[in-house]
Amino acid sequence: MSHLILVINTGGTSTKVGLFKDCEPIFVENIQHSDEELAQFKDIISQKDYREQAVFDLLKAKNVNLGDLHAVSARGGLLRPLESGTYEAVEKMLGDLREAKRGTHASHLSALIGSSIAKTIGITCFVVDPVSVDEFDAIARYTGHKLFKREMLTHALNMKAVAKRYSKEHNLDYFNITLIVVHLGTGISVSIHKNGRMVDAINPAEEGTFSLDRSGSLPVLQVARYITENKLDFKTFEKMVFGEGGMFSYFGTKDFKKVAEKYKAGDRETIDIVDAMAYQVAKDVGGLATVNYGKVDCILITGGMAYQEFFVNMIIDRIKFIAPVKLYPGEDEMRALAEGTYRVLTEEESPGIY
Repeated sequence: MSHLILVINTGGTSTKVGLFKDCEPIFVENIQHSDEELAQFKDIISQKDYREQAVFDLLKAKNVNLGDLHAVSARGGLLRPLESGTYEAVEKMLGDLREAKRGTHASHLSALIGSSIAKTIGITCFVVDPVSVDEFDAIARYTGHKLFKREMLTHALNMKAVAKRYSKEHNLDYFNITLIVVHLGTGISVSIHKNGRMVDAINPAEEGTFSLDRSGSLPVLQVARYITENKLDFKTFEKMVFGEGGMFSYFGTKDFKKVAEKYKAGDRETIDIVDAMAYQVAKDVGGLATVNYGKVDCILITGGMAYQEFFVNMIIDRIKFIAPVKLYPGEDEMRALAEGTYRVLTEEESPGIY
């Protein structure tokens, strides 16, 4: 028996909608929302009904019979810390997404919309490997001060999917190997997967290398002085380092293709900064390799920037001594969402309890 799965993945200015037959796409569409359209809403959560209607309109245009659907699979947001897995979007989860206690993110709308559609049809909405997947070993949580602890907020959906895909392709047991996975997107996540758990990772919101719009690790005393002297409130500073940091702070763009063009044209500043980003990614990989005493079976590189061969090669040159490197360019989150829900529908996995 095959399963029809509706997949929803909301971004800042887009809503990706896909219909999958088991794990294979029948179609994937990207609904774009203009700044003018979104300006009428006071916040992300208030966009829910507007975006949900856009999904219904698309399904109607595609002649999708809602009664044929078996499940909805939605991107997860900033939920409480969770083990990796697929979770039913129960009311407690939806309430947490609405309250946004850990911060607001466009992905919160995915489960809110998906659950509403599922309820209308009488099926179940699932969330797969949300941003808040947290499988840290206890030792990894410590910082340098007792008031603070490390949090795992990463591109878990794509990294987990790639790790499992690699294992399946090579007839390996994901629960019996060690992998390092690098996600090169607008934010850069680096994680180590040991025996099926993501036991340590670099949180791109506040750690590690800078990326296209995030500052990563910053010298803490310089930061504290800057905030104090300029009397910045938290939201202002947060936007400065998360959204307007990284490459954007240097070049005013988050488009790595434009940065790559300047790099290849020989612009000295661009070359220095891109080289520094590759250097920092490699340092993060090297640091995580020590978690398992240097014993790593393979390093996987994924994400949109993985299409840029010159940049990936700079990273590989520094890390290939650790383990073989395999590329999975792109961010196939829609397929990853379908795969997670399919594993539950076919009882390959049991759903997690939120």
